Amino acid sequence: MLSHANAPSEWEDVYEEDSVPPEFTRRVHRLLFASCAALLVGGCTSSGPDLSFLDPQGPVAAMQRTHLFGIVAIVLIVVLPVIVLAPYYAWRYRYRNRSAPYRPQWGFSRPLEFVIWGVPFAIVIGLAVWLTQSTVALDPYRQISADKPVRVEVIGYDWKWLFIYPDSGIASIGLLAFPVDRPLSLHLTSDTVMQSFFIPALGSQIYAMGGMVTHLNLAGSAPGRFLGENTQYNGTGFAQQKFIARAMTPAEYHAWLKHVRVTGIPMTPEVYDVIRKRTTKAAARNALGADRFPDGEIYFTDVPSNLFPRVVRSFHGGVATSAGLLRGTPSGHRSSADAGASNAAAGG
Repeated sequence: MLSHANAPSEWEDVYEEDSVPPEFTRRVHRLLFASCAALLVGGCTSSGPDLSFLDPQGPVAAMQRTHLFGIVAIVLIVVLPVIVLAPYYAWRYRYRNRSAPYRPQWGFSRPLEFVIWGVPFAIVIGLAVWLTQSTVALDPYRQISADKPVRVEVIGYDWKWLFIYPDSGIASIGLLAFPVDRPLSLHLTSDTVMQSFFIPALGSQIYAMGGMVTHLNLAGSAPGRFLGENTQYNGTGFAQQKFIARAMTPAEYHAWLKHVRVTGIPMTPEVYDVIRKRTTKAAARNALGADRFPDGEIYFTDVPSNLFPRVVRSFHGGVATSAGLLRGTPSGHRSSADAGASNAAAGG
């Protein structure tokens, strides 16, 4: 066994240990402490809508957080030893350490080979099984519970979301309201380019595409306000395409439905033309004179229950004008042709 004791003495002065000025170290420590304190205080004092699945507000987001933490823990079985041992070996076998052995003829270790190949293999198998189970459990088309869900049809425009409540004949922009005691069943499409619908605190992102229908099932664990957005870039108003998903008590939800029916703007072809324009929520509010509604929200009444399927059909040779899309079946009803078109686009 050779040792660093045989190293030339003329190199000793070259590898002197560097020294860090104490004042620099103190400044770094103060900066790190201030940054951590700011993050903690900011997270505790925030009064806005919930933003992340790391603070889950529904069963789907809670499962996703558990899944993430589990995956991170498994991956750390490989990553953590590397993080710890890399600096350890650099320090252990530094030039000035005379006691570190030097073995240039070493070439193979059966136990080490078993660890290097066996542990990653076991991790890959474990991850594959867990990911398969989680993919099935977190299927966005899968119903969350046997309770009757609140049906909402979602149409993506540039640059806003229209939420239609076909069973109530109303719609809203800027607010997705639902009762906390019932699951939420969303059918989504787009009247423009592909968009990405996401409410992080409730979980599960899904795409909305023209001429197609996707499904998303969510639920809230308690009353609250959650930020929703489009995460697929679609032009200059992309950053403004946000909304609030609000889980309400049953009494609050029924009161909100009654309020929308009384105060909402009738859905006429002229009103729908404004919705379809490439404008933000703020521009649509100004064009519709919607100052009487809460900030960032617009409510509509007299919304035909066949509006959503007709928007889907418009990409397959159906009527595309606002008057044509709104003509026909009254609120609360749907023709068999429209229902069939919606189901066909959804693959159901």
